[in-house]
Amino acid sequence: MPKTPIELTEAEWSVIKAVWETEPCTAPDIQEMLFKETGWTYSTVRTFLDRMAAKGLLTAVKERNLTLYRSAVTKAQAQRGEVLYALKNAFNNALTPMLQCLLETRDVSGEELDQIKLIIAAHEKGRAKSGRKS
Repeated sequence: MPKTPIELTEAEWSVIKAVWETEPCTAPDIQEMLFKETGWTYSTVRTFLDRMAAKGLLTAVKERNLTLYRSAVTKAQAQRGEVLYALKNAFNNALTPMLQCLLETRDVSGEELDQIKLIIAAHEKGRAKSGRKS
């Protein structure tokens, strides 16, 4: 796993989602999955896979005449990186305006609000146990 925050391009998101669905997989597997959406050729997909492996996002293992790719990052790690990137770049590291924006720009069910409240309550409880103040 990369030590720096994970930041994926839109194209890398397409590739890694396909890898997560089918891993271990080959470049032809991914090219076939993404062709209708992207029109990418085999060489384009292979380039993406190899670059993502070089960045530590995927692993590549050569078995006979095939290279098998697997994810080296979890969905949660990739999502966390995306959220932290948005928080840093779009909201100047201010969590409250980001959360307000999210709540105002999509329909949030009562169940989702309840889950958010539980997450906040658990976080507050953890802060109280560790003696940290808000």
